[in-house]
Amino acid sequence: MAELTQAEVYSPRSLQVWRALLNWLAFFYQIFAQIIRAVGQYPLLSSSSSSSITSTSTHRFKPLPVADSTRTESRATVEIAAVLDSPDEDRIEKLTVVLDLDETLVCAYETSSLPPSLRNQAMDAGLKWFELECVSSDKECEGKPKINYVTVFERPGLQDFLNQLSEFAELVLFTAGLEGYARPLVDRIDAENRFSLRLYRPSTVSTEYREHVKDLTCISKDLCRTVIVDNNPFSFLLQPVNGIPCIPFSAGQPHDTQLLGVLLPLLKHLSQEKDVRPVLYDRFRMPEWFQKQGIPSSSWSL
Repeated sequence: MAELTQAEVYSPRSLQVWRALLNWLAFFYQIFAQIIRAVGQYPLLSSSSSSSITSTSTHRFKPLPVADSTRTESRATVEIAAVLDSPDEDRIEKLTVVLDLDETLVCAYETSSLPPSLRNQAMDAGLKWFELECVSSDKECEGKPKINYVTVFERPGLQDFLNQLSEFAELVLFTAGLEGYARPLVDRIDAENRFSLRLYRPSTVSTEYREHVKDLTCISKDLCRTVIVDNNPFSFLLQPVNGIPCIPFSAGQPHDTQLLGVLLPLLKHLSQEKDVRPVLYDRFRMPEWFQKQGIPSSSWSL
């Protein structure tokens, strides 16, 4: 009976204690829940977030290995700074392709002296052509500049060649022709301004062995990524291992395939080389060819 009385006496008080305890637990749970919700609004440096950061910055520097990140902070900072400051070792400069004009990209004839049979043959075969008025270096009797009328035939595939080549190379036109003739001609074949630079006869040099030589050092001092395409090999006698001798083009070759079938694949291959000169030397052996022409290696400026 005494035990029952004691349970009845202490039962309400115990109930109050339990209720208070439950209220405190509920209070702390609400605080904890608010903290969780607040933290969830900010990005955490978790594995998922760090992986996304690494993926967006891969092009800037190589992430340090996990083992290295646990070492001293100063070493990690130095290694990252060194990679950020140094250029990408695999990156190479854009290839510079120097192109000749006459008998390489086009062939041109004075309209008055062009044989009708050759003209008709070229047109019937589908060669693209146009007529051009250009200023001659000669003067008329009254002292006025003489105007020449020229018929120009484009080498087959010329526009496709220039379009595709300009995607991976810097294009430079270098002709021994006079500007009064060459400028309006190039304006016609390159209306899109794919040539970043145009050089005419005054930019050529005279040597002991040939005149109108194209010295590539006027374009770049570092010639490891420069190549010249010319139907006249003597044009690049100063830099024989940078030259590609191509077959001369005339209106009598309407089915010529040099541009797209021969030159473009070779230039694409050269665009992947850090130095084009060893490849061109193995391919053409131009230094030996020049020596056979009586031009010694002492005249070269490699």
